[in-house]
Amino acid sequence: MAVPVSQMWTVASYVLRQKLAGRKRYPLVLMLEPLFRCNLACAGCGKIQYPTHILKKDLSVEDCFKAVDECGAPMVSLPGGEPLMHPQIAEIVEGLVARKKYIYLCTNALLLKEKLHLFKPSKYLSFSVHMDGQKEHHDFSVCREGGYDLALDGIREAIKAGFRVTTNTTLFDGADPNSVRNFFDEMMDVGVESMMVSPGYSYDKAPDQKHFMGRARTRRLFRTMLSNRKKTWRFNQSPLFLEYLMGKRNYKCTPWGMPTYNIFGWQKPCYLLQDGYAESYKELMETTEWASYGTESGNPQCANCMVHCGYEPSSVNDTFGSLRGFADTVKATFSLYPDKDALSDLDRETRPVHSYNPLVQINDQIDAQIDVAAAAPQAEESRA
Repeated sequence: MAVPVSQMWTVASYVLRQKLAGRKRYPLVLMLEPLFRCNLACAGCGKIQYPTHILKKDLSVEDCFKAVDECGAPMVSLPGGEPLMHPQIAEIVEGLVARKKYIYLCTNALLLKEKLHLFKPSKYLSFSVHMDGQKEHHDFSVCREGGYDLALDGIREAIKAGFRVTTNTTLFDGADPNSVRNFFDEMMDVGVESMMVSPGYSYDKAPDQKHFMGRARTRRLFRTMLSNRKKTWRFNQSPLFLEYLMGKRNYKCTPWGMPTYNIFGWQKPCYLLQDGYAESYKELMETTEWASYGTESGNPQCANCMVHCGYEPSSVNDTFGSLRGFADTVKATFSLYPDKDALSDLDRETRPVHSYNPLVQINDQIDAQIDVAAAAPQAEESRA
């Protein structure tokens, strides 16, 4: 199965309890960012663009546990930055497992083989490896030649050691649906548990602002890519959210569904936007003007967003909001979505709107910034 039965039951029972309690706003996944520094500088990511003194900072283990307990979500995502660079990441994971939280440790897997001995296989822990497609496309997207092979090596070692492994793929304008479909085959052949896929979001700090898709192009890509799918493909996502990406459903954003906590505090309103910070989860929920966000709000920052952190909670809410929603989810789980028009679109040449604006590659300045940030924790430990 794409997700273990125990995890499905935990999430389902949690959502139903929120429904029965009459809560309209509740967290589904806590996005817990223990640090921003990374050993890559991907063109579509804004995290590495922080100044060096920010990249040197880590969330303490105690702050991580406090945020998890305060929020109460059944699942915790550990993005970054690169979480495996946190000097106490193993202690953080151990504490979350003890709390019986389902953890997705998001990693580019460059350090996975080296750090694997720090962790123990558990049904609560999954390494969510960021893979941006087949080898050539992945290496170009992460701006590092050989990145795909290193990540794949880490995936294989983790699977061999008995860990749960999923993949996380972000797609940008110009993505070839045929190549992505072949990538799905590759990941299933390697033996990953399941896959997650989402359109990219235009971070203000990202070096490349030319390759983020609008909503119409996103729907066209995902309809072409996910229709006529293979039975072997397993997705670690709500089936209704995938239908939303394909243009088969309309949802309003649920920005509170995946709240974010990082070194600055509770980020308003979501993982993708930074409109201030709150000191507590309670303050985040009570002081954020939620009506100012989402496509329907007219906020230009939200106009083209279709990313999972805002819309997957909406689809989960739909699943458990009515018998029809649940029935639609069951039907979608087993559908292969036959579509002749989408099949013919696979024969069309894929061209990005900005065909003469190649992805921005990392430069020497960014390389130096990564080296300084990565070396900081080791230097401090040596002085201690």
